[in-house]
Amino acid sequence: MKKSIYIFSDGELKRKENTLYFQSEKGKKYVPVENTKEIMAFGEVTLNKKLLEFLSQQEIMLHYFNHYGYYMGTFYPREHYNSGYMILKQAESYLDREKRIDLAKRFVEGAVLNMKRVLNYYANRGKSVSEYIDRIDSISPAIEECNYTDELMAIEGNIREQYYNAFDNILENENFTFEGRTRRPPKNRLNSLISFGNSLLYARVLSEIYKTHLDPRIGFLHTTNQRRFTLNLDVSEPFKPIIVDRIIFNLINKNMIKTRHFEQKLGGIVLNEKGRELFVREFDERLKNTVKHKRLKRNVSYEGMIRLDLYKIEKHLMGEEKYTPFVTGW
Repeated sequence: MKKSIYIFSDGELKRKENTLYFQSEKGKKYVPVENTKEIMAFGEVTLNKKLLEFLSQQEIMLHYFNHYGYYMGTFYPREHYNSGYMILKQAESYLDREKRIDLAKRFVEGAVLNMKRVLNYYANRGKSVSEYIDRIDSISPAIEECNYTDELMAIEGNIREQYYNAFDNILENENFTFEGRTRRPPKNRLNSLISFGNSLLYARVLSEIYKTHLDPRIGFLHTTNQRRFTLNLDVSEPFKPIIVDRIIFNLINKNMIKTRHFEQKLGGIVLNEKGRELFVREFDERLKNTVKHKRLKRNVSYEGMIRLDLYKIEKHLMGEEKYTPFVTGW
């Protein structure tokens, strides 16, 4: 099974014949190409055209992140699975306002259902989050009334604000408080965890899109504009609560991540190298976790669920079956 390679140190990524290696102060480390599906670079990594040509031949994506751990961009190898027909269907649904808003609503509805699943999970364990569930329930009907994506994004933002406000009651930890959503840079430890986790998910979903007929440049909820990729942002929405946020709760509630795993940098608070390594390890484990798939009658990993959602989007665009995002059963 192919896996993700994470680079946290500064150094140079090079090709040597039919393999890769990373040269840093710590020495030389070889990267097994045949078992690599993507590379995520968090350190200052230098590379050359020869390396990029090799990554393209091997269909290996290279995602890179900035000082804060924010996703910055991707070397996206030449597509091998892109379908002209599917690109036309994506464009058609994007340009048709009714088709676009219908699909955009489905991403938001999936996200809201999974947020409520998370809150209900903790409500059943004695956490005081019922008022936030009620507020989300009071806002949610407005989703159906939206005619444009900017309206929809505003409603989704209001719902997510209530959801994030419940985090303090779930965590009950003075070292990890929400204090409002802050980005670029995150102003506290909890916000830095949310931003880092979301960035990892965006990159991982992009890697999964690469294996389908879909074009990542054409999103529906997030406007297709100067951003190179937007479909991965759409598809990530329903998965953020059940992948990223559950990782954060586990890390904090099990006392795995501590204040020493953060540092102040460029006006914000970010995970240091040890903190990023810790989060990445839990992220990979979470994606391997399996849940029962109702229709397939078998266990499927969260990573597999992302891929299945992409196939469902393809069927939706072709008019075969309406897309319904994955919603967790617990």
